[in-house]
Amino acid sequence: MTDSKQRTAQLSKRFSANGVDYQLPEKPVVVICVDGGDVAYLEAGFDEGLLPNLKRFAETGHFSMMQGTMPSFTCPNNMSIVTGVPPAIHGISGNYYLDPLTGMDIPMTGPELLRCPTILARCAQAGGSVVSITAKEKLRLQLSKGLSLRGESAQGNISFSAELASQCTVKENGISGILEAIGMTQPSMYSAELSYCVLQAGLHILQERSPDLMYLSLTDYVQHKYEPGHVEANLFYKELDRIVGLMDRLGAVVALTADHGMNDKCQIDGTPNIVFVQDLLDDELGPDTTQVICPITDAFVKHHGALGGLVRVWLKSALVDAQDVIEYLANIPGVAMALSREDACSMFMLPEEYESDVVVISHADYALGGCEWNHDLSALKPFRLRTHGGLSESLVPLLINYSLRKDLLESMYVRAVHSFETFDLAINGTNHSIAQVKNSTRELDRSYEHE
Repeated sequence: MTDSKQRTAQLSKRFSANGVDYQLPEKPVVVICVDGGDVAYLEAGFDEGLLPNLKRFAETGHFSMMQGTMPSFTCPNNMSIVTGVPPAIHGISGNYYLDPLTGMDIPMTGPELLRCPTILARCAQAGGSVVSITAKEKLRLQLSKGLSLRGESAQGNISFSAELASQCTVKENGISGILEAIGMTQPSMYSAELSYCVLQAGLHILQERSPDLMYLSLTDYVQHKYEPGHVEANLFYKELDRIVGLMDRLGAVVALTADHGMNDKCQIDGTPNIVFVQDLLDDELGPDTTQVICPITDAFVKHHGALGGLVRVWLKSALVDAQDVIEYLANIPGVAMALSREDACSMFMLPEEYESDVVVISHADYALGGCEWNHDLSALKPFRLRTHGGLSESLVPLLINYSLRKDLLESMYVRAVHSFETFDLAINGTNHSIAQVKNSTRELDRSYEHE
């Protein structure tokens, strides 16, 4: 086939997801979301000479910072990355939301709550082969929504979690026997091995099947426990560096980002800095006048005691005014800002139907909670409280083993780049590409619409 015919064939292999055009990759594209992957861990590893592959990516490929999705929690950020749009479009704005009719807090992990297609599904529907591997099962069903995993239409697609790796079947996940293939036993939920399982499985499948798109989402067990430069954190990042180096040698485009950063929330002596918002509001306004939800909450609170950098406040009494609550909370030490529903949705591109009356965000060295009695910190000992959720944890790194096109770099100097652009940059923006999709990376003021 002539070069002209090759280019024409490549140009015809396009797919679209949520208003952005993508080319079907000519070589495997691997996007890795390092849960809790604060840039300080990379900087510590670079300084100590521990990360030769990632350092090379930074020097000869691309390394920059991006604005992650707010709130800086796992679910909204992962879904922003795989859909290429903010929560106002995909609908996932936390790990939990409050159902105002029942007063119950509802997990936001159901696939029915994801209201737009993923880049993974659209790639598969265009004839590409897709793999998504997550640490925790809570993300798997949303990540695999619209993704055929069985039958002739499956194209070899795979989706599973390390949490249930031992239970994988071809019918449900597109693969079986993965632990035996990578020589691991079922890892604990509270271990670095859970992330290693994701990475080792990704490497194995890349070697065996060379899929078009692969998404690997890790867990932040290490980052919640160990500060940048700690020996355990360094061991984790050295293993990450080793595996991405092997992926690079296999010819993949490898892009690393994070769902959020991580900050220490303690005083020098280790005492946690916590604002218990529900207790404060009950004392100020009376009991049963407000309901505080901590949207960091999931099934694995040993990481953080359900304490994060953002909480949501719903008003239960018509006698309570949202502006009065905002003014009161804004003056509490440790609170960086208190916002109305309208301001929070406008500032952070959030879906109004799931948003609370008041959104509260902490300073970098403080965590927010509900009632003190409802947060068990005993599982944290002897470690310090390290957590996330606020603006101070919302900047995330982008590291790619290929450089970006000059026109994209020039545009990135004059605008904010968001982590939901990661797939766009990795697929469309790297210099390895034969058929580059021009002007695919969106501008900040773009008006998003549902498909």
